Amino acid sequence: MKKDDILSFLSDFKKRHGDRYGIISLGVFGSVARGEMRDDSDVDICVRTRTPDPFVIVHIKEDLESSLHRRVDIIRVRDRMNPFLKKRIDEESIYV
Repeated sequence: MKKDDILSFLSDFKKRHGDRYGIISLGVFGSVARGEMRDDSDVDICVRTRTPDPFVIVHIKEDLESSLHRRVDIIRVRDRMNPFLKKRIDEESIYV
């Protein structure tokens, strides 16, 4: 799966499941966003949701892993978070 395939899938995922999960924004960062993804790479996902429910994040992660057939690391973007991670996400992220 290539970067454009993942972005297309995420765009469709957001359209289909955005209301159910309360997704405000959804994107990728890390190796996928930089175009450095390898066969063994995970997919780093950043998501902003209407509510800070950790169970929603777990469900999104499980749905994405099941569909992408890859390990997914998911970060809930919020105002108060590790400043170094937030900076990296802000600089690298590609949102759908």
